[in-house]
Amino acid sequence: MGASGPAELFDVAGRHVLVTGGSRGIGEMITRGFHAAGATVYVSARTASACEALVEELGERAVALPADVSSVEGVAALVEGLSAHTDRLDVLVNNAGATWGADIEDYPDEAWDKVLALNLKAPFNLTVACLDLLRAAATADHPSRVINIGSVDGMRTPIWESYAYSASKAGVHQLTRVVGARLAREHITVNAIAPGIFPSKMTAFALDADEEGIEESVPLGRVGRPDDAAGAAIFLSSRAASWITGAVLPVDGGMVTLQ
Repeated sequence: MGASGPAELFDVAGRHVLVTGGSRGIGEMITRGFHAAGATVYVSARTASACEALVEELGERAVALPADVSSVEGVAALVEGLSAHTDRLDVLVNNAGATWGADIEDYPDEAWDKVLALNLKAPFNLTVACLDLLRAAATADHPSRVINIGSVDGMRTPIWESYAYSASKAGVHQLTRVVGARLAREHITVNAIAPGIFPSKMTAFALDADEEGIEESVPLGRVGRPDDAAGAAIFLSSRAASWITGAVLPVDGGMVTLQ
């Protein structure tokens, strides 16, 4: 068997891709990357106006599907809306997430409920709800893909007191392995990306306060860029990654190497 050329190895044109939290931050970077590569993108987030604005900018091959995936009702509504547009799903990107920072003695119980519901339960619930669509696209040579967005803070001791966030992301990484093992027999791969610091609403407080200091703390000397997030997601969705499942890929400029 001969090797495929680079263009074929990384081609994702024509794929149907759902990105939760896809209207801003890392989700938006991934959405734009897939769209630029020729995929049809389904943009989901809680704020309908944000989804619609991005879809209007992208134009053809972009569909807004606002939903709150932190509840089972929101997950069901999203899959119902998605099914009205396509009978298959090649790639599911579970990116929607939340964080909560507070001193250990002030850390509220509601932080755990909110963060775990969106960061950990939602990826599982949405993956299960999308199984029929993922199965419809899956073949032995071209598996369907699930990509969970974890975090380097699920692989190291975090800088900030974000107890529920870092615990939830460690859980996402383990969930990726467990679900990946279960779905491999159905030709669905499940992998995770563990981002470092990217410009986003979630990291704005830190970058606004000391962007230069944060960049100096990263071995490669900078924060993440759109191509870094999009490139990792496209790789994991391409033929080049057809035989990878249950993996957690740090995209962090080398931050986890400091632990």
